Amino acid sequence: MNTKSMVTILAVTYGFLGILPLFLGGSSIYMRILTMILIWSVVASCWDLIMGYAGIFSFGQVAFYVIGAYSSAIFSVSLNVTPIVSIFMAGTITAIIGVIIGLPCLKLAGPYIALVTFAFQLALEPFLKGPLGKAIGSGGSRGIISVPPIHLFGMDFSSSELVPYFYLTLVLTLICSAVIVVILKSHWGTAFLALKDSEDFAASLGVSAFKYKLLVFAITSFITGLFGALYVHYVGILSTRMLSMEVFTVLLIMIVVGGIGQYPGVVLGAVVTVTMNELLRPMGIYRLLIMGGMVVVIVLLLPDGVTGLIRKFSFSRWTNKESRSIETHESNL
Repeated sequence: MNTKSMVTILAVTYGFLGILPLFLGGSSIYMRILTMILIWSVVASCWDLIMGYAGIFSFGQVAFYVIGAYSSAIFSVSLNVTPIVSIFMAGTITAIIGVIIGLPCLKLAGPYIALVTFAFQLALEPFLKGPLGKAIGSGGSRGIISVPPIHLFGMDFSSSELVPYFYLTLVLTLICSAVIVVILKSHWGTAFLALKDSEDFAASLGVSAFKYKLLVFAITSFITGLFGALYVHYVGILSTRMLSMEVFTVLLIMIVVGGIGQYPGVVLGAVVTVTMNELLRPMGIYRLLIMGGMVVVIVLLLPDGVTGLIRKFSFSRWTNKESRSIETHESNL
């Protein structure tokens, strides 16, 4: 997808979301949905960047999200670091851990990377609940409570101030989305795609797999950790329930609905998935069943997700326009 199309879809989507609080600002339920759409759209975009474009099958995205959340919570609760500072510190720590996890993945491929990163996610929960996790301030099984809200420009941004927090999140979302677009359209994005299509051929052209794989791990981990930290200062409490398979599954559904490697389709996927997930909560155990069925239908009918449908519609409209132009020209002759 070209840059103009990417920017147009992002501008329309986030612009539409940006005006909704003017009408829904009094509803805590809808404001929560809107805020979570923004947070998950960026987290899912990072996963799409590393998996859909760089071709690295990392299954540790939720782990990096949780690391960012715990890091910022520990800094602000145990060390009294200002939340706005702890958020960026959490992003940095998550990026370092992402690089450390990425190093052994350099010698692996495909499903083996998925196994290593998923094993890392599985190991994170017992670590946070164990003695070492308690020693660093994770709170063990109890988790961390009373995480302070973000204080900026003389006001608090938290779940009790839904509209201000939404617009703060929107600003950060726009910045990170712009960064992702720039990366995809720069030589970095070209290198990622070259490594995904043929690592040997890319190496023959001077593209360093070591450099760019670590780079994509660092970038996606930093942004994911940043938004994990942003989330914990929104809800004010934290536990290892964030590492549940449900969170992993919902995040994966966002990418499938949007289309893997079809950015910014994953943003549209986040809008659809988060909205459905929240509105279907009263259905209890049937919620994931319905969403699973939705994924099956989309995979069968729209293998490229919502983005493929948009592209197909745009191509069809362009073709019809060209046909009418040709017919008009022939009639004039």
